[in-house]
Amino acid sequence: MPASYIKAIDYYFPEGTDYNDPNDRMTKKIGINVKHIAGKEEFASDLAVRAVQKLFDSGKCVPEEIDYLIYCTQSPDYYLPTTACLLQERLGLPMSCGALDINLGCSGYIYGLSLAKGLIETGMAKNVLFITSDTYSKYIHPKDRNVKLLFGDAAAATLIAAEEVEELSIGPFVFGTDGSGAEHLIVPAGGLRQPMTSLTAEEHEDSVGNVRSKNNLYMNGAEIFNFAVLRVPSTVQALMDKTGETLDSYGYFVFHQANQYMLETLRRKLDIPKEKFSIEFADCGNTVSSSIPIALIRGYEEGKVGNGQKVMLLGFGVGYSWGACDIRLNFK
Repeated sequence: MPASYIKAIDYYFPEGTDYNDPNDRMTKKIGINVKHIAGKEEFASDLAVRAVQKLFDSGKCVPEEIDYLIYCTQSPDYYLPTTACLLQERLGLPMSCGALDINLGCSGYIYGLSLAKGLIETGMAKNVLFITSDTYSKYIHPKDRNVKLLFGDAAAATLIAAEEVEELSIGPFVFGTDGSGAEHLIVPAGGLRQPMTSLTAEEHEDSVGNVRSKNNLYMNGAEIFNFAVLRVPSTVQALMDKTGETLDSYGYFVFHQANQYMLETLRRKLDIPKEKFSIEFADCGNTVSSSIPIALIRGYEEGKVGNGQKVMLLGFGVGYSWGACDIRLNFK
């Protein structure tokens, strides 16, 4: 059977912007200067279409070649139908194309890659279009600095293709899940368990002055930080135990682009050299499921990592959910 590899990545930011105060202590700590924000009538699927159009325009593939679509989002158009089905029609993909949504956040890119690899290496697909797209801004209360300073909207389109290669290009993988942490990063209302009502829309101010309702995104920053510091190093070790590699085997590391303070803490804890460690969010913020592909292709375009090099990808966050994998770059 042919192996799978990442053939191309493209991404899209909406035109709207929201700037953080450069003199603010928190801005300096998180390292995020500006986020891109979707318009009032602009949704995650619209960003997804723009990212895929850029990919098609690059000549790396045409719609007729796609035989499976995976769409990762936590900002779906509807409860049902599946947004991936709507994207199939909007993008002009064949009706013989499989299409599904996965509801994952900051670990979503790792999980989606594993699904694409499985589809290709079992012979079920030859060209998988994997789209990540989120508009967390629509869940954020404008007076909740705890999340407003962090999250930006974006979409990324990754083409995973089949090719006869001598070395494994994607994988192996390690995964992890701990649903006991769900309450620490959540939009409490809006699903069937707690529908949005006038009561859930009531705003409350917390002890440090942040305002939100149950209809808004809530993040317990301290708990998320503790989770990352605990789980990320052990996940790195689990992947190396599985592969038999060491940190020196990797030319580049692309972790979920959460914020500068968290990533620098993890980098120092793992003793990864700065020049091998991706930091690509000052001009876009934390873009959730799209942060890893955006950082990866930017690192490649900036010459920080090249074809043939082994790269570690690692996502972690909402769920709690985490995962990591090896890839070997093979951009054409």
